[in-house]
Amino acid sequence: MTNEEDAGSLLLDDQLCFALYAAQRAVTAAYRPLLDELGLTYPQYLVLLVLWERGETSVKELAGALRLDYGTVSPLLKRLEAAGLVRRERAAADERSVLVACTGRGEDLRERAARVPGALLEATALDGTEAARLREELWRLAQRAEAAAERAR
Repeated sequence: MTNEEDAGSLLLDDQLCFALYAAQRAVTAAYRPLLDELGLTYPQYLVLLVLWERGETSVKELAGALRLDYGTVSPLLKRLEAAGLVRRERAAADERSVLVACTGRGEDLRERAARVPGALLEATALDGTEAARLREELWRLAQRAEAAAERAR
């Protein structure tokens, strides 16, 4: 089958979206045992990655970084706060804005989490070069898909 014929195929295994969906589910499943050791879900891990990288940040900025809406981020933050890993407080300069930061316990978890990326590469038998190439291609696809979605609006 040619690329042109693939483009019009309605076979499940020929769908780009399904290959991405299957890969995302498989990668998330590979993360699960690594994150279970930290007491985190995959979305909670992503929240902490942003906070470890940026420090205190607003919920709006956090949601933007994760490409999630406020309604999805808010329950994640509530659970992380209940676990003692983050704190939320109203910004002094703008009471409409809520700031989020790691607690000392959340910062302590960072050291244990530092082994997760390498352990995932090992578990999936990807080397650093392969992972970097794949990541770049996926970001390029994401940008193209976001542009296409924007044009369709």
